[in-house]
Amino acid sequence: MAVDRTHVLRSAAATLSVKATATMDEVARAAGVGRATLHRLFAGREALIRALEEMAIAELDTALDRARLDEGPADEALRRLVGEVEPIAPLLSFLVTENQLFEGDGQHEGWSRLDARIVALFRRGQEQGVFRIDLTPAWLCEAFYGLVGSGAWAVMDGRVAAKDYQYMITELMLGGARRSVEK
Repeated sequence: MAVDRTHVLRSAAATLSVKATATMDEVARAAGVGRATLHRLFAGREALIRALEEMAIAELDTALDRARLDEGPADEALRRLVGEVEPIAPLLSFLVTENQLFEGDGQHEGWSRLDARIVALFRRGQEQGVFRIDLTPAWLCEAFYGLVGSGAWAVMDGRVAAKDYQYMITELMLGGARRSVEK
């Protein structure tokens, strides 16, 4: 019987997003496969994490496309972005804790490409006079990732209602990033 690699990856993402320290045995059980099968698909935890990274980069790229970051006012594009990223936020929040993904020369070039797209949104917002100019677009991008990740953890932990995720992140992000109007 053929094993669905995508199903295994999605199960691993769900498991590790809830319990970052889950063992390969726990990941295999959650996916409904044996440890040997999991090992045939992914030679070890690092290979599994790298495969999850590939999946997350592809899904975040798609979310950025769906958010139409170049259309309309930048603050509205940010609202769309938060909504599009929400389904993959738990996986992203897990991956940012995996230091080996972001150290040295081994960093996946996809992260830089995604960061550049989000930075461009904040830069466009600054040029439109929507976002503060005293905060760099790179910093606003990092703050966005931080809010997405912490929001995902808060929802998974039951401290925040899932229905409030988009509103809370968007309002906090815009509240800090939006340029105040001088009177």
